[in-house]
Amino acid sequence: MEFPLYWGLQKTGLPLIVVTCTDDTGTNRDLCLLIDTGSTNNILFSFVYEHFQKNFKSLDKQGSIMGFEGQQHETPQIEATFDFEGKNYTSIFSVLDVSDGMKHVQEESGVQIHGVLGIHFLVDYEWIVDFKELQLTISNKK
Repeated sequence: MEFPLYWGLQKTGLPLIVVTCTDDTGTNRDLCLLIDTGSTNNILFSFVYEHFQKNFKSLDKQGSIMGFEGQQHETPQIEATFDFEGKNYTSIFSVLDVSDGMKHVQEESGVQIHGVLGIHFLVDYEWIVDFKELQLTISNKK
């Protein structure tokens, strides 16, 4: 399957996708995720996690990630499942408070980003980001 990345790149200059998750009230909600080939971790921002705690599995381990500002953070780990283009994906995410860091993107573009998909997710699910063609190619193998 191929998915165009034009929308996110035109609005923010960033490769964004919109996924669907079920919140704590049982309502399906759209979340905007940044595809970051330089990130080793998936990240869900804490202001989002507050509304999805019942449907995401909290893990007993902590993660350690470098934040946008260059500081190391110990983070809770969760297992989250989301739907993208009719297929469910499950992966481990670090929960990180980046309210101040992402505020600038939202103010400039009007787009609120809810988390990050890192390189391990892309490799595990065989997603290929083609920046020349501005599209995401998704394998049907998993």
